[in-house]
Amino acid sequence: MPPFAGDAAASGGIVEERSPSLAGSFRTIAVPIGPGHFWRKLAAFAGPGYLVAVGYMDPGNWATDLAGGSGFGYTLLSVILLSNLMAMLLQSLSAKLGIVTGLDLAQTCRQAYGPKVRLGLWGLCELAIIACDLAEVLGTAIALKLLFGIPLVAGVAITALDVLLILTLQRYGFRKLEAFIFALLIVVALCFGVELAMAQPSLAAIGAGLVPSVEIATNPAMLYIAIGILGATVMPHNLYLHSSIVQTRSFERSTEGRKEAIALATIDSTVALALAFFVNAAILILAAAAFHETGRTDVAGIQDAYHLLTPALGAGIASTLFGVALLASGQNSTITGTLAGQIVMEGFLNLRMPVWLRRTITRSLAIIPAVIVVGLYGDSGATKLLVFSQVVLSLQLPFAVVPLVRFTGDRVRMGQFANRGWIRFAAWAVAATIIGLNGLLLSYMF
Repeated sequence: MPPFAGDAAASGGIVEERSPSLAGSFRTIAVPIGPGHFWRKLAAFAGPGYLVAVGYMDPGNWATDLAGGSGFGYTLLSVILLSNLMAMLLQSLSAKLGIVTGLDLAQTCRQAYGPKVRLGLWGLCELAIIACDLAEVLGTAIALKLLFGIPLVAGVAITALDVLLILTLQRYGFRKLEAFIFALLIVVALCFGVELAMAQPSLAAIGAGLVPSVEIATNPAMLYIAIGILGATVMPHNLYLHSSIVQTRSFERSTEGRKEAIALATIDSTVALALAFFVNAAILILAAAAFHETGRTDVAGIQDAYHLLTPALGAGIASTLFGVALLASGQNSTITGTLAGQIVMEGFLNLRMPVWLRRTITRSLAIIPAVIVVGLYGDSGATKLLVFSQVVLSLQLPFAVVPLVRFTGDRVRMGQFANRGWIRFAAWAVAATIIGLNGLLLSYMF
């Protein structure tokens, strides 16, 4: 397919021969053109932010948030807040890159770097996707065990069948896929809203927890969980995902049209990530109120939390709501992880393969270690593997964040849309913070 002329003009002419990102859905969702119609335009743009937000509340988040809440009370709420603010900025930059250049982040890396660098970046991103998929496999398997009594190993095997769900949803169009994701997100949010009302946490303690503490950096155990929360919140493959799926919108390819599209996409992702912040904070607050304040600081496992919620909150439905939310979360993350994997492979390697084959390969690489660990170590091994997968995600973050910040600050590539002023400063500060925290964690580990 020839390059897009409008994209070439917007990106300083740096465009190569390529196929569009997610070719089957590219510019398939109409956006009203012309002045006015703000709410209709915003409704047309609503969706990609919620697909991105799914990755910020997947089962990996549950493991780190539960461990943080039960072990350290409300202290790590500040980490969730700061991580979400970082995510809001980075996701807005990701959307801007896709809207202005017509390239997703993987395609831009392929265009900007030599073969060795881009292959290295691709390999690291695939590792992050596998780590994320590992969390989804374990989370879904745990939910199936808690709700239906299915053994963990069997539950892990059942997750291999979710490729059928992906294929079925994609047949009905991208808008239907977004609607399904949004419906499951509402289920998760409602479940935790009810449980928070049951737990009746201390508002003063929540307020204090939102203020960062020096202890987070000086306590190795707390820092490990904090890095896990960061890795579970700001997910590297989501930066690739967002830069692609905003291009499903058929907005006006002019300077004003791009400005408006960037503003609408930013509103969409910011609102969606605010919902993700509520869910993640709710998990940690629930763990702090139900477990930490009653002396159960050792509750780090999803299974333990499920069984202890009913006696802790005094309501039989508490555990069921927890299990339903976990299952919805795992299925949601499965869908967006598949899309991200497709985008990354096509963008970095210009290699296309059937969705079912791509999904089967990724899931197989996640299922094998999950089956081994669950078979050898049972529930405790599954929980430790969940937290470890999130730390792996965090260690991959700089390799997605630094290229994104660099590209969106490049005036040759972005023209008048290049990052300036406080956005440039904030973006590099976020990148430096992520690199610094990861370096601190590695120094503690070794």
